[in-house]
Amino acid sequence: MHGGSIITHAWNPDDYHRHSAAQRAWAHELIEKLALAGDERVLDLGCGEGKVTAELAACLPSGSALGLDLSRDMIAFARERFPPERYPNLRFMEGDMLDLPFDEEFDVVFSNAALHWVPDHGRVFQGIACALRPGGRIILQMGGSGNAAPLFEIADEMLAEEPWRGFSSGPSSRYAFYGPEEERELLEAAGLTPLRVELIGKDMIFDLLEGLMGWVRTTWHLYLEPLPEDVRPTFIEGVANRYVERFPPADGRIHVPMVRLEMEAVKGLE
Repeated sequence: MHGGSIITHAWNPDDYHRHSAAQRAWAHELIEKLALAGDERVLDLGCGEGKVTAELAACLPSGSALGLDLSRDMIAFARERFPPERYPNLRFMEGDMLDLPFDEEFDVVFSNAALHWVPDHGRVFQGIACALRPGGRIILQMGGSGNAAPLFEIADEMLAEEPWRGFSSGPSSRYAFYGPEEERELLEAAGLTPLRVELIGKDMIFDLLEGLMGWVRTTWHLYLEPLPEDVRPTFIEGVANRYVERFPPADGRIHVPMVRLEMEAVKGLE
């Protein structure tokens, strides 16, 4: 069983918006798998700066999409970028996915690249089950067991060396990268019927070293926040350079092996 509260961090919405192309591509794939009819009410958990929620809303001419995120800055960015007068079926809400306040309000719960920030998936699934109408469905994708392992190994290696060892004892907590079996059990315990729970390999590609560094800078909070702010750029550059030295690009581009945990489930009609 997983435990622990949501992992909270200070996000830079504009920087994330510029360095999240892979996450957006994976979200496109998830949206296609939903095969939306167009009249559903959809909840997007961990919506970030809102661009994926807006794409969901565009598929719902007779429905609506609500994006929820714990980051006040992300929600403020989303509301400014996607104002209600231009996007009448789209809204955003600051909130914690561990304490969802909904009661059978949604036909679909969607989440992309967010749940690996929340150790207690069982509690999230229970909230999702309450938020869904009978017969409602979920499709979720997040980092899974083995995600970006070679890059994280390099970061851990560096934190054990000087001068980084003097700044940090390493990440105080770990990303919630889990496997299918434990997740299937938690879905069932929450009253959701799993249809598909699987690990899927992905290739994250960067044309330039700066792209890899931008991704680390915008999402690796567990590694960066224990470090003094003025040395973080040097650490990021060191991780990226060491990775490229160890795994040289064969085609001129940098490849990071990702593992995504993807699941679909439905809420029973009883």
